[in-house]
Amino acid sequence: MFFSKPFFKNVTLQNFRFQTYNSSMQIMKSFENTLRTGCDKTMHGAILICEHPPVYTVGIRKKNYIDGDIVQNLKDKGAEFCYADRGGLITFHGPGQLVCYPILDLKKFNLSIRCYINQLEQVIIDTCTELGVATERTNDVGVWVKENKIAAIGVHCRQHISTHGLAINCNTNLNWFKNIVPCGLVGKGVTSLSKELNDDITVDHVLPIFLKRFEKIFDCEIK
Repeated sequence: MFFSKPFFKNVTLQNFRFQTYNSSMQIMKSFENTLRTGCDKTMHGAILICEHPPVYTVGIRKKNYIDGDIVQNLKDKGAEFCYADRGGLITFHGPGQLVCYPILDLKKFNLSIRCYINQLEQVIIDTCTELGVATERTNDVGVWVKENKIAAIGVHCRQHISTHGLAINCNTNLNWFKNIVPCGLVGKGVTSLSKELNDDITVDHVLPIFLKRFEKIFDCEIK
């Protein structure tokens, strides 16, 4: 499938499930390189949709997670542990979580990084609304149900090319988050669509709604 707009945006959609985190990063970087070099003049971006095996990732603010014992303790829980060049602190990715990495030329979309993050938040808010979950923004990046984060955002942007992205908890096992302070936000919790709706809401169920909302917010068309 492709995202396109006549004479405007052409964004390739790729689906990946249960890849290792680092292999997904390699795929993301390859699309970033294609976009940055301009070797494909028709492509303005790519969107990777992933459902990772259990993995804890730390962004550029990693000073509290360079201790070997802390890292090993998290690995002993049965998850990978990886460092990333995105913004933000530690988070968890795993089965039941819709992870989206938009690799976009923000100049082609006429977006500043702040506006880009705002639009990612809006896509998530609109997706949750369509599913019947009321969410909101706060001073902390991401999307919330009161004091509980339902979707995290962590991006990287260099020379107007975006990488990394967002993660929506669909039917994620939230116990994984008990081993960390998600995003370094003390006193805040996490939730999922399944928990809020008291139903089993899968990634497959959420994905078409999410893509439709992405299409609208980013002024693209799927074909």
